[in-house]
Amino acid sequence: MFVTEFLITSFIVVLMPGTGVMFTMSAGLSQGARAALSAAVGCTFGIVPHLVASVFGLAAILHTSAVAFQVFKLLGVLYLAYLAWTLWRESGAISFGSRPPRARLRAIALRAFLINILNPKLSIFFLAFLPQFVPAETASPVTQMLALSGVFMGMTLAVFCAYGLLANQVRDYVSRSPRIIQGTQRVFVGVFLALGVKLAAMER
Repeated sequence: MFVTEFLITSFIVVLMPGTGVMFTMSAGLSQGARAALSAAVGCTFGIVPHLVASVFGLAAILHTSAVAFQVFKLLGVLYLAYLAWTLWRESGAISFGSRPPRARLRAIALRAFLINILNPKLSIFFLAFLPQFVPAETASPVTQMLALSGVFMGMTLAVFCAYGLLANQVRDYVSRSPRIIQGTQRVFVGVFLALGVKLAAMER
């Protein structure tokens, strides 16, 4: 019963578009499938520190310390603003029919990783989320939470890859109209700025 509830709830959570999904779709739309998959991998690994912190109780420090929370939040807001500026600067540089070099793919994965690791909401979310699905009679709660974390990561990767590949299909569909993609990219700029404002206004 706990497993079924966890899978359904996790799927709904992962499916909801957030910063990571927006970045993955932006990468797929502007740079293709390989870029989208790199972003999906980076976003997935970006939640690992939050999951580990939640499993071993370290996320409680962020939840109880006002200074730590505000510092972490400020870094996240600044990084989202930086991403918005970068995307705006690169929105005119769209290349069809060419594969991004490996260095570019690594840079995309790193950006995606930082998006999630600098989001303090994730640690607090997992701190409240994971323990709900660990039965009280479990002999090893930590092992159970690590297993749930692995499932959540796998689901995150699958869903983010699907979002990114879908964006790539849209890219192929409008490949004769680069201006449409450029305009869409600038919509993503606005989304990142809005998410930054939302994060800045968030309380513990």
